[in-house]
Amino acid sequence: MAQVIISSTKLKQFRENIKNVPEFREKIEASLSKKTTELLEIILGGAICLDVSDIHIEPGKEKAKIRIRLDGVLQDILNFKPDLYKNLLSRVKLLSGIKLNITGKPQDGRFSILIKEDSLPSQNNKQIIEIRSSALPTEYGESIVLRILNPKSLVEIEALGLRKDLLKIFEKEIQRPNGMIIVTGPTGSGKTTTLYGFLKKINSPTIKIITIEDPIEYHLKGISQTQTSLEKGYNFANGLKSIMRQDPDVILVGEVRDLETAKIALQAALTGHLVLTTLHTNDAAGTISRLISLGAKPSNIGPALNMAVAQRLVRKVCKKCSSLKSPSQLEFKKIKQGLSRIPEPLKPIISEKTTKISVLKINGCKECNFTGFRGRIGIFEAFLVDEEMQKFIVEKPTSADLKKMAVKKGMLTMYQDGLIKVLEGATTLKEIERVAGDY
Repeated sequence: MAQVIISSTKLKQFRENIKNVPEFREKIEASLSKKTTELLEIILGGAICLDVSDIHIEPGKEKAKIRIRLDGVLQDILNFKPDLYKNLLSRVKLLSGIKLNITGKPQDGRFSILIKEDSLPSQNNKQIIEIRSSALPTEYGESIVLRILNPKSLVEIEALGLRKDLLKIFEKEIQRPNGMIIVTGPTGSGKTTTLYGFLKKINSPTIKIITIEDPIEYHLKGISQTQTSLEKGYNFANGLKSIMRQDPDVILVGEVRDLETAKIALQAALTGHLVLTTLHTNDAAGTISRLISLGAKPSNIGPALNMAVAQRLVRKVCKKCSSLKSPSQLEFKKIKQGLSRIPEPLKPIISEKTTKISVLKINGCKECNFTGFRGRIGIFEAFLVDEEMQKFIVEKPTSADLKKMAVKKGMLTMYQDGLIKVLEGATTLKEIERVAGDY
């Protein structure tokens, strides 16, 4: 795998000079005349300093542009000439192992950034940040997206933003010897971070953990990680069959995409293994409908599934420039209605006189890149599958009916979890509505 080497000294200089988006923009503008390798190094180094998750290089009719995704939201950086775009495209494709002479079909690749610590011995002087690249043909050329997989994004489950009651449930469920835990949500909702948090929590010399991923996003010590390879015929289904012969205790399946994978994963969960995996669904209740639509039998889903989780990421208010205020009548009404049906022990105390929520400073500050937000936190919903839920699943309920059952048994929706975080001052009502809707 190709590498871009950035010395720790140079990265330190980047950190000193690139502390917000305007400074990033200025640094790139001042470097447009540099060699392509230097320019890309600056783009990558600056993105790492700002904790950017994705870099978009997009061609247009007359100019190309660079955008970055910061805290889940895209921001324009700058436009530049087509010739420079072509040079960057070639450099990225070369690093990524993508064929330069193919432009009419999508291609994926990857490379890594090696951060060399100048002052440390050679065996301890490196940090690796992997980059996953995608090239997609568009009207005016190939659009490039670089996803930055920074190991610092991996956190303990205590740092995911879970309510105390939900954290206790998660900690209990990941210690079970068998069954399946499914985390759902769209791309970029933090599913992988949550699953890796589970693995970090339970990893020990007394159990064997094997993963099959597409691709391996982060490397974890003490865990056997494998990557699918369509060229070699090694997909999730084939990989699971092989993993089952390796005497694992815990199996992580990157994603359940087809019936064969679903059947093998469910069977593994029913035969003494703890299986962690993901699905693309809108909410936790949609997990069952999705598995059934793939062809899995409800009679297998109920006994195998321990817990279904759905999550999203919302932006946290900037602590430097936000303040607290009393909510408007409309805001208070929304919060009160949204939390009216949650179980009494979890219901926060709210009143029009004492309740305070965060308000953003107009145009933010340098600390938050002038957005009013800095960092992200998860909002979650989850339900457990007990005997009553198993019987209900066999009846092939709709997602709406299953959600009603889960709520009846005590599940808080993502929206309600978000409202609690609004009352805690972590985020805003508008941000929760943007990510989770207003229901």
